[in-house]
Amino acid sequence: MSQTTAKIRKGKEHFEVLVDMDTALNFKKGKTDYFALEIDKVFLDIKKGDVASKNDLEIAFGTSNPVEVGKLIVKQGDISVDQEHRDEEREKRVKQVVDFLVKNAIDPQSNRPHSPDRIKNALEEAKVIIKNTPIENQLASILEQLNTILPIKVEKKRIKITVPAIQTGKVYGLLAQYLEKENWLNDGSLEVIVSIPAGLIMEFYDKLNSMTHGSALTAEIKE
Repeated sequence: MSQTTAKIRKGKEHFEVLVDMDTALNFKKGKTDYFALEIDKVFLDIKKGDVASKNDLEIAFGTSNPVEVGKLIVKQGDISVDQEHRDEEREKRVKQVVDFLVKNAIDPQSNRPHSPDRIKNALEEAKVIIKNTPIENQLASILEQLNTILPIKVEKKRIKITVPAIQTGKVYGLLAQYLEKENWLNDGSLEVIVSIPAGLIMEFYDKLNSMTHGSALTAEIKE
């Protein structure tokens, strides 16, 4: 068990609670409903021992119950994590990227896949920054950084999609991640061409069909 602080700013005030790091992270991610404070108090500054008044808590959180306030701070605020946890989280993200590129990328010079070790070493050598977001949202940036060290190309499929006018608002954010070209038609429907990594095609179709209730028309564009 590792004690740490969770903190949040509300208006001009800064509030902190002392929590167990793993328990708080699991609670924040929705992995558990259990929550408890290490010290049954809410602080303005833990290091100085400055405890928040009940009035401060009522104004900021609508309750002066320390545990209920702690839950809000953990859910909405930031949890300080140690270097070991940061390293573990980075290793997880690196593994996700390596696994994805092993399955979906090739060396454009030989048309053969790269090995996991070669990709991982290139990520480290290029000092690639991997964010805590879905791979598809940062793939272009990752490939740009990697290409300074390792020639690499992700196989993509081009899809023409027509979305009915009533569904365009729901689905535009998804399409924008892969957008090559868009054309708004006279009836308000949207026609786009997207370029999607081959390994994400099935996941993309699942999301598209769920958002549009199967009403979007799709056709693969053969090169």
